[in-house]
Amino acid sequence: MIAVLGAGGQLGSAFVRLLPDDAVAFTRTELDLGRPDQIDTWVSATQPELIINCAAYTAVDAAEGEPEAARLVNATAVGRLAESTAAHGGGLVTFSTDYVFDGTKPTGYVESDLPNPLNVYGSTKLEGEDLLIKANPNALVIRTSWVLSGTHRNFASTMLDLISKGPVGVVDDQHGRPTLVDDLAAATMNAVSSRVSGVLHLANQGKTTWCGLAREVAEIGGLDPSLVTPITTEDFPRPARRPANSVLDSEKVGGLGLTPLPHYRAALEDAVRHIAFRVGQP
Repeated sequence: MIAVLGAGGQLGSAFVRLLPDDAVAFTRTELDLGRPDQIDTWVSATQPELIINCAAYTAVDAAEGEPEAARLVNATAVGRLAESTAAHGGGLVTFSTDYVFDGTKPTGYVESDLPNPLNVYGSTKLEGEDLLIKANPNALVIRTSWVLSGTHRNFASTMLDLISKGPVGVVDDQHGRPTLVDDLAAATMNAVSSRVSGVLHLANQGKTTWCGLAREVAEIGGLDPSLVTPITTEDFPRPARRPANSVLDSEKVGGLGLTPLPHYRAALEDAVRHIAFRVGQP
């Protein structure tokens, strides 16, 4: 049995769609990673062959004021999952972020690059990585970036809503790779089948900025891309600092015989159409 934690979220639901006959969905109701003391009892009772942990504290700005809440879910709970799966013999996959890097590298980041997070969210995700690898070296950490779907609230759905109401300024000096959840879920399962462990970068091909992505979303959604105007990070201050460059490359995918994720555009088109369809329903 494959246990998908955080199954109600956009990434977790992608695994449930991908693995309808094998995955069992677990939401926060069944296992709350904010209470990591429950994890070993749950693993012992459930005995999953593989845990895919899609649950996380993802509120990047809120984490600046709630570091312990973020650390509990992103680090402590991940470490407990690793300890428990190592003890009970099950597999474990968890997800980390491009925000473990500081953005000063002029080219894309690979797995061996030294992390240096700028914010609490990135720090807690990095701490979770370290705890997992120490407790269960056979487990897998997937770093990914700019996660999008057609099923949940995210940057694309927010942009469609805002642009439909008029002009919007969007940051144009932060660079990254948009990643669509269905592509990510499929690539993750290929890595699991190949028994990959340690840290692996998986993100769709194609680089852009938030402004560039917003303009693409507008175009696909039948809106006017010129309504999206570029602004700088300084023009839009946020509680949490963001890296200027968080493009994820991989030095491992090719050598492991894995197929790189496709360019994000085709899946983005599907996602935007799905968002528009949902919004148009009564």
